[in-house]
Amino acid sequence: MNHSEIVSFLWGVADLIRDTFKRGKYQDVILPLTVLRRLDCVLAGTKEKVLAKQAELRGKKLDNLDPQLRRIAGFAFYNTSRYDFDKLIADAPHLAANLRNYIAGFSPNMREVLEKFDFDNTISKLDEAGLLFQVLERFKNLDLHPDRIDNPTMGTIFEELIRKFNEALNENPGEHFTPRDVVHLMVDLMLAGDEKEIRAKKAIRTVYDPCCGSGGMLMITKEHITVGLRKNGNLLRPAINPDAQIHLFGQESQPETWAISKSDLFMKDPTGRDADNVAFGSTLSNDRHASTTFDYLIANPPYGKDWKRDEDAVRAEHERGAAGRFGPGLPRISDGQLLFLLHMLAHAKNPKDGGSRIAIIMNGSPLFTGDAGSGESEIRRYILEHDLLEALIALPEQLFYNTGIATYVWVVTNRKRAERKGKVQLIDATSFWLPMRKSLGDKRREIPLERSQDILRILAGFKDGETRKVAKDGKEEDVVVSRIFPTTHFGFRKIAVERPLKLNFQPSAERIARIEEEKGFQALAQSKKKGAAGAKEQAEGRALQEVIRKLARALPGALVKDRDKFERLLDAAAKKAGVKLPAPARKAILSALSERDETAAICRDKDGNPEPDPELRDTESVPLAEPVEAFFEREVKPHVPDAWIDTSKRDPRDGKVGLVGYEINFNRYFYRYTPPRPLEEIEGEIRGIEQDILRMLAEVTGSAVGK
Repeated sequence: MNHSEIVSFLWGVADLIRDTFKRGKYQDVILPLTVLRRLDCVLAGTKEKVLAKQAELRGKKLDNLDPQLRRIAGFAFYNTSRYDFDKLIADAPHLAANLRNYIAGFSPNMREVLEKFDFDNTISKLDEAGLLFQVLERFKNLDLHPDRIDNPTMGTIFEELIRKFNEALNENPGEHFTPRDVVHLMVDLMLAGDEKEIRAKKAIRTVYDPCCGSGGMLMITKEHITVGLRKNGNLLRPAINPDAQIHLFGQESQPETWAISKSDLFMKDPTGRDADNVAFGSTLSNDRHASTTFDYLIANPPYGKDWKRDEDAVRAEHERGAAGRFGPGLPRISDGQLLFLLHMLAHAKNPKDGGSRIAIIMNGSPLFTGDAGSGESEIRRYILEHDLLEALIALPEQLFYNTGIATYVWVVTNRKRAERKGKVQLIDATSFWLPMRKSLGDKRREIPLERSQDILRILAGFKDGETRKVAKDGKEEDVVVSRIFPTTHFGFRKIAVERPLKLNFQPSAERIARIEEEKGFQALAQSKKKGAAGAKEQAEGRALQEVIRKLARALPGALVKDRDKFERLLDAAAKKAGVKLPAPARKAILSALSERDETAAICRDKDGNPEPDPELRDTESVPLAEPVEAFFEREVKPHVPDAWIDTSKRDPRDGKVGLVGYEINFNRYFYRYTPPRPLEEIEGEIRGIEQDILRMLAEVTGSAVGK
């Protein structure tokens, strides 16, 4: 059977358990039993030898049997129970107890893995429903030995099952794994340009995935280097260096997928080294590989998933600045993608020690979400100002199983080649796809090998304006697929542009009525004191309110277009009335009796400077490479001559006018103008549609009359 047939066979277990388990709980049965059956097949060849060796060593009364039993098993794990799947089925009346005995017989490191499935409760539930024998027998009839199902295929089977479980649960689009065609491309992008170094004799490289899921990205990276690229058993591309030592590291927060990756790595590597390096827990709040750096880092963090669970730990680490992982900034709480990128940068090797290359795939949000000064912008600023971003590759939509959204691969490195320093390459690969013969969830497209190789050629060519032929509306046209910009191109300064406040004043009945709505006026009749003292203060306030009403009605009724002049009139009226206006009351009167008027005189402060009008306040984004004053004189002054820049708004990092921001509006750089169709053509279509509607109405009316 191929992997699709095996997945269908395993998924068929759902027909047996659907009356006992809810659809969202099928994975509690299918995943652990698939792992157990795989382990059973892997250990079958040495099982009797392990049991014999155990009996021999116990006779010698040795305490630590683990090293020798591992050696006999040929893996870093073993099983000392006398049961296997055949013997379990042969003793149906005691199946539940024997199955527990079988699981308990695994070595401690594998028992730790199996415990993450919480399978003991599932055994009880299956046994109580009388389903345990039927389910186990179905798995016994499936041969998952590596000689029949190689490790890459087994990984695909696990990921296909996880996809089906996610569909059954209607999971958030961020809760998905990465399709193999995308992983192969990401691995190639991450390794691009390093082939010569990897081919070196006795080459040793470390690879890390901070949200490794079932381990696909780690395993494919290792296979690319030591085995080559294979598909359906066929070698499509030879290994870079079969003798290279590739050490894998990872962390995963979901127990089931962690268990899958851990068990799979135990089976792939007889030493168990890689499996031991895959840690369990939340990467953001509990970094299990702290202070360790890696040569290559690769990840597909969850899209649009909040980091509330890790918030306290993340914010505390952010406060540590450069001493922590998240010093550059924190994204909004609803999306933690950029936190994973910062985490990966913190685990990059120092350039003096060879540096690192990173490939991370994210949706469009991290490119432009967040204004200047926001956490997202500050993270982009850190990456670009430290010249860490080598390339951004826009991938086709509809590549993933649970979402059709646009995605981008960020290629990040702290050891850029000389010609790339200070520059970023943008690659538009949105048209580099072929339709799948059969859709899998939302995945309707795939990136074939020849297209992914073309993306690598574009990356290696590092040419601005490089083109490819793209089919559109039945025609082929040359479109630009590569643009190269300096890192400063994506930066800007957000400046505040002020315009003067201009008011006229008039004590009309309508404006006087507005005094009642002013908070400063209303506060006169309020008191925080209690009892008689409070009542007295309120009474005095109400009396003052009445005086203000009379004072306002007594003011000259003419329209005044100069605030200073009106304030003199108000002061004179207050003096005549024998009342001293408190500052809040005075402010309330001026606010209620004024209206904005472009023809009025400019309102000025005590130093004679124009006061800004908050309602006319605006902002401008000035390209980082251009002086703020020059931009202002060219783009703003000709349109609003009385405007000025608020020079008090300065960037906290460099102290210059304007907040620095960074964003990458990817589509802007590859926009292709499509002229509208001629009006005559559109009008012809509308007339044709109108005729069709009239004809259909006539048919309906005729039918009604006939009846």
